[in-house]
Amino acid sequence: MDPVVIVGLDGSPESLAAARWAADEAQRRRLTLRLLHAWPMLAPDPAHASSEPDQNYWAKKLVHTARAEILAMYPGLTVIGELVADDAQDALLRAAAESEITVLGSRGLESLQSYFLGDISTAVVGRAERPVVLVRAATHQGGLPGAAGVVVALKLGGPCDDLLAFAFEAAAARGVPLRAVHGETLPLHAHMPWGADHEVTREIEREARTRLNLALQRWRVQYPDLDVVDSVTLESPARAVARAAEGAGMLVVGRRMNRPALAPRLGSVAQAAIHHARCPVAVVPHD
Repeated sequence: MDPVVIVGLDGSPESLAAARWAADEAQRRRLTLRLLHAWPMLAPDPAHASSEPDQNYWAKKLVHTARAEILAMYPGLTVIGELVADDAQDALLRAAAESEITVLGSRGLESLQSYFLGDISTAVVGRAERPVVLVRAATHQGGLPGAAGVVVALKLGGPCDDLLAFAFEAAAARGVPLRAVHGETLPLHAHMPWGADHEVTREIEREARTRLNLALQRWRVQYPDLDVVDSVTLESPARAVARAAEGAGMLVVGRRMNRPALAPRLGSVAQAAIHHARCPVAVVPHD
């Protein structure tokens, strides 16, 4: 099968914003865009012409309208519309396994609602084996990052080459700077009755910056023309990422595929990014 960019459509403003962002990404990557709408109650097409009303009229209209809008914006792009009579989550996970990138709409939950994660996008992000990008309805038309740049969140607790490959490629393709962010929570021994021990915090920051530079070293060599900024902050990784995402054009975070059986599928950093970042969030699974 030829490589594609897949976007899930459900008619919401978020999914239409995702379709526009996906179209721009497919154009940039010179790939086919596949618009997927899944609904278990889709009726099978009749074998012969029928005078009965088309039970799938609205589903077909949804895909047709989105396809027409995309083609008006990107006339040279190959766009395929597809209806699937299946549960949306299952259909998207199957499709994601065959795509270069999957793009979904995201409501972006706030405050108390952040703790209730029942939406399809979150479920797909937590299980997909390839990168998934979540796009909010408020994303600028077309989803272009512009000069705001790409931010990548690094935990530095293990291999992160897949994450860095995606982030560097995304920034280079757009011609924007890349900012690599690492948050380091201060250990208990760094806290004193009067505040943080400055000698301890300086040493922690120095070690973290050394590890961050080592992780970025070969990628900087591979992308010599890319403006790369590294940033270490002494705060929780989730808070550091949420702060760094303000004003970003895209945020890239990782998801460990081999997590303990009882652990959440998404770590705290990925959850913070999905819920609070205003820009498109790419979640890249890695070892």
